[in-house]
Amino acid sequence: MSLACVYSRARVGLESPLVTVEVHLANGLPAFHIVGLPEASVKESKDRVRSAIINCGYEFPAKRITINLAPADLPKEGGRFDLPIAVGILAASEQLPQVDLAQYEFAGELALSGELRAIIGEIPMAMACSGSGRILILPAQNSEQVSWVKQAKIHSIEHLTQLYPHFARQNPLPLVVERPPEQCSDINELDISDVVGQPLAKRALEIAACGNHNLLFIGPPGTGKTMLASRLAGILPKMTAAEALEVAAIQSISNQNTNAKSWLTRPFRAPHHTASSAALVGGGSQPQPGEISLAHNGVLFLDELPEFERKVLDVLREPMESGEVTISRAMHKQCFPARFQLIAAMNPSPTGFYNDNRSTPEQVLRYLSRLSGPFLDRIDIQIEVARLPRGTWANDTDKNETSEEVQLRVQMCRMRQIERQGKANAHLGTSELKSYCHLSVDENEFLELAVEKLGLSTRAHHKILKIARTLADMEATENIEHKHIIEALSYRAMDRLLRHLTQSVAV
Repeated sequence: MSLACVYSRARVGLESPLVTVEVHLANGLPAFHIVGLPEASVKESKDRVRSAIINCGYEFPAKRITINLAPADLPKEGGRFDLPIAVGILAASEQLPQVDLAQYEFAGELALSGELRAIIGEIPMAMACSGSGRILILPAQNSEQVSWVKQAKIHSIEHLTQLYPHFARQNPLPLVVERPPEQCSDINELDISDVVGQPLAKRALEIAACGNHNLLFIGPPGTGKTMLASRLAGILPKMTAAEALEVAAIQSISNQNTNAKSWLTRPFRAPHHTASSAALVGGGSQPQPGEISLAHNGVLFLDELPEFERKVLDVLREPMESGEVTISRAMHKQCFPARFQLIAAMNPSPTGFYNDNRSTPEQVLRYLSRLSGPFLDRIDIQIEVARLPRGTWANDTDKNETSEEVQLRVQMCRMRQIERQGKANAHLGTSELKSYCHLSVDENEFLELAVEKLGLSTRAHHKILKIARTLADMEATENIEHKHIIEALSYRAMDRLLRHLTQSVAV
């Protein structure tokens, strides 16, 4: 047989479209051509495949070899097509036992010795292969990650020579054992008990965790804002199997290491304030996920918030609402999930302190104006983190609550929300607010009066309702009460600060 067809898959964002590798051996001068829109890394596979076949003891056909990667209009990149090309050549030259290759899919980068090297994007490939009903053959270095995909039939190999005894039924390859995420441990070294004092900030952190609300800490340097923010991931509810697989899939196409120990740990991303728009939302000629997608189902922490460029922060506005980001290019576009929880920290003035007499109200207002109004409007909770009063360290003899204790309360509160509405309170739509955040006539009139007096937007009005709903859920109360609305209104520190500065400048 001089023609062989082998199946593989390309990598297009989080999708893994099927690619048919057609190999044809013809008489004529020896040549090796690859067609089907291959990029440079795929074209270079000719030399890797030739050396690997020879070094494994096979004969490289001295014929005119044509490799077609179909469909022809789909760009192909990476070294993942080395293995299917090698298998196609060996099958077309009848150096492999007769086997139905249509029931297999192959992917792997070949070393010159015939060893298999790991590829990226193995989890989306395993998920797509599982849906097609075929058996996937991958490098052994990817076996741990693909074992998390349920109902996937996968063989892992370390060397090209392992295929012949498997197809000849002499030494069949074992299937990769499925390892459910429940067997993986969740380790968190940052504990909220390390934070001394700051009961109000801890309260705001727990509220944010319960309802998946965005949070902004405002305070002078050294008050524990970064320390508090880094503890949020440890008190959030553990991820479900579906959420963990989504996170692992994004990390796999980004060449991020994921292991069993961190399987259920929610991602925590903290990009530097010099990060560009493309670094946050993703980009490139072949679009790659940015920080907001890598923080999917987890936390995105922006420290020194006003130091970020204003246009960089404003690109987050749409993903914060929609939970996804679409990157468009001339030839194609990619959509990546970006359902992250934003937590930010900032100083109240360019000098770090608001009342140190080193900056005028005009200078402070100019500093805070680096944050656009629409961006701040999307942050649910804004709270001041004050300096610790004198004697706090000396009197801190009581044992603080651990992250595990707080996480149990958060999980119970989140469970109430899931059972009632199927989602966290922060993700409620406008129509759902009427059903799940119903207020009495008096409470509704009080809230509308407060919103009018404070000059808040409709979006801020809705966010106050969601926070009040979360406060009621934390107390296992069915209806939102007056005290819940008052506490929700108190978490508008930035609005109060800007209003005070504006009045000072006007005077």
